[in-house]
Amino acid sequence: MVTVAVPKERAPGERRVALVPEVVARLVKGGARVRVERGAGEGAYHPDEAYLEAGAEVVERGELLKGANLLFTVQPPDEELIGGLEAGAILVGFIQAHKNPDRVRALAAKKATVIAMELIPRITRAQSMDALSSQATVAGYLAAIHAARLSPRFFPMLTTAAGTIRPAKVMVMGVGVAGLMAIATAKRLGAQVFAYDVRKAAVEQALSLGAKPIELPISAEGEGGYARELTEEEKRIQHEALREHVAGMDAIITTAQVPGRRAPILLTEDMVERLKPGTVVVDLAAESGGNCVLTKPGELVEVRGVRIYGPLNLPSELSVHASEMYAKNLLNLSSLLIEKGEFAPKWEDEIIQGALLMKEGEVVHGPTKALLGGA
Repeated sequence: MVTVAVPKERAPGERRVALVPEVVARLVKGGARVRVERGAGEGAYHPDEAYLEAGAEVVERGELLKGANLLFTVQPPDEELIGGLEAGAILVGFIQAHKNPDRVRALAAKKATVIAMELIPRITRAQSMDALSSQATVAGYLAAIHAARLSPRFFPMLTTAAGTIRPAKVMVMGVGVAGLMAIATAKRLGAQVFAYDVRKAAVEQALSLGAKPIELPISAEGEGGYARELTEEEKRIQHEALREHVAGMDAIITTAQVPGRRAPILLTEDMVERLKPGTVVVDLAAESGGNCVLTKPGELVEVRGVRIYGPLNLPSELSVHASEMYAKNLLNLSSLLIEKGEFAPKWEDEIIQGALLMKEGEVVHGPTKALLGGA
């Protein structure tokens, strides 16, 4: 019988949990043994009793990894978890190797096998396992909520006895999963929404949600649904055009990120100078450096009357639904790791191959291997 272990997340501010009781029950029904660390679900409002009712064992951390075949986490594992991994076990979770090279080295020294959720291929078969997309949905929703909260203006148009209030103008820069959710949420709040992306397909999706696209003579479709890096000439064209567009906005939400690299700068200092006082910038790329040159990760700063917010780990704020979505991503992935309650990884499957960061201590993901100097 396969044993799945779920730890209590210990990263500062992290409230999510890798598996929720509903998903635990489905794994147990399928023949798996699930072991959950005491208090693991507290941040997502799932008490230990709910896990016991779902059929899980609730244990202290010292007992969690004994005989475990699979360790499901949200954040990269700490030293204690890495040290407790048993031979042949598979770690599954967000690893973010470019931010945590020391932990990757520690996992390699432990001869661990690691599946990184951020490496799940963006193919049709893997959509139900795509945790980057599920968590970006949460972040995009909260970005619009935070923009409305921080703005000194109403988002919707209001007709009152004191006169008519015009709807706020909100611009979303970067129309991936997070950007599309930000557009949809801002529209629901009644704002007039504008959207910009260097990918033509993304602009069409924004249009379908009711946003007014800002189109430039640039097309930068890349691999895996991401944009390629712009040339210097394209960056110049983008900068000149966007300088004019941002000046009239009441709120700007930026979401552009490049996997494993610093986020591209979309809002330069001279562009921020053109923003009117009271404008709000919510920078979803703060964790990877920020799309606004003045963003300070984890802080709300005010520059000449412009409020710039660089939130970190937004999905943790919506821990109930973020955990539920992530747990279902793991449940769907587990169909490639567990068969009839037995530990049976399908190593040849393209999804497993694409998400495999390390096998028995050998780093097999090219960019991570390069990051570690070929180790």
